[in-house]
Amino acid sequence: QVQLVESGGGLVQAGGSLRLTCAASGSILSINTMGWYRQAPGAQRELVATITRDGGTNYADSVKGRFTISRDNAKSTVYLQMNSLKPEDTAVYYCNARNIWSVPSWGQGTQVTVSS
Repeated sequence: QVQLVESGGGLVQAGGSLRLTCAASGSILSINTMGWYRQAPGAQRELVATITRDGGTNYADSVKGRFTISRDNAKSTVYLQMNSLKPEDTAVYYCNARNIWSVPSWGQGTQVTVSS
């Protein structure tokens, strides 16, 4: 099993920046893709960005050009640098990891609130 712990959420004004961090532990050698999802009140959880073990990335259209996902395999950690934040980015952000069998693991979530 993989355990994920997120940090770095908070309150920021529109146009500001935040950096989220997710540290993995447990069966880390089995991890393939890591990523971030978010869920706003009353909405479904949606993909924000993913990154494969060899660095391939995928972003939601709504965050392209503003968010950057990165990964440190040696530290089993994934990051999400969020710039030019908008009020519509307000959500609980969840770290996700999929192992080589595509079994997902989830973190507990971290709140990001962007004020206008």
